[in-house]
Amino acid sequence: MVNNDIFILGVGHNTIVYIDLVETCGYKVAGLYHYNDERTGDLIHGHKIIDSNNNLFQKKSLVGMSFAISVGNNIIRNEIANIIRDKGGDIPILIHPSSVVSKYAKLEKGVVIHANSVIQADAIIGQDSVVSYNVSVSHTSRIGKACYLAFNSTIGAYVEIQDNVLIGQSATIVSGKLDYIGHDSIIGAGSVVIQNIEPFSVVAGNPAKLIRIIS
Repeated sequence: MVNNDIFILGVGHNTIVYIDLVETCGYKVAGLYHYNDERTGDLIHGHKIIDSNNNLFQKKSLVGMSFAISVGNNIIRNEIANIIRDKGGDIPILIHPSSVVSKYAKLEKGVVIHANSVIQADAIIGQDSVVSYNVSVSHTSRIGKACYLAFNSTIGAYVEIQDNVLIGQSATIVSGKLDYIGHDSIIGAGSVVIQNIEPFSVVAGNPAKLIRIIS
């Protein structure tokens, strides 16, 4: 018997987006988990916060339980996902039915694809990465683990986006102009990237220029 229940971890402004996505994908929201005990018992759009993450992770096993992680911070989302998987829990791939994902693309564990996004052939989306709505990921591009691609961003072809990268709203990574964006970098909203970006960089503008290095 298939278990269609999903628990959502992370309570905030984005939680309703995940409730909507989970239900649209044919699952049932079984309950919410907050990072602490302060809101246990509260209702969020009719769904109860049943406990804290800390208490959940005290369980010896999460086998048979499925989760969606409504956390924007890439590193925290990845850490939570690793704990869940280490305890035998499942984080299913969620693809909004309005999105177009090529059968020749590869989505790794825990990937989330929101509404109206396009993932072309031979693209790879790494584990626990989130593709927001109206995003385009072009063919033969590589998105690393625990990345976040904000809405209306465009990832050109033949580009490697390394782990833990945040691509801001409406940013454009131009095909044929660069090979990679280094891990743990932030690409500012509306930026146009036409050269390689080194790890831990914050860039913005058109063309994108270095603002600072993340220390």
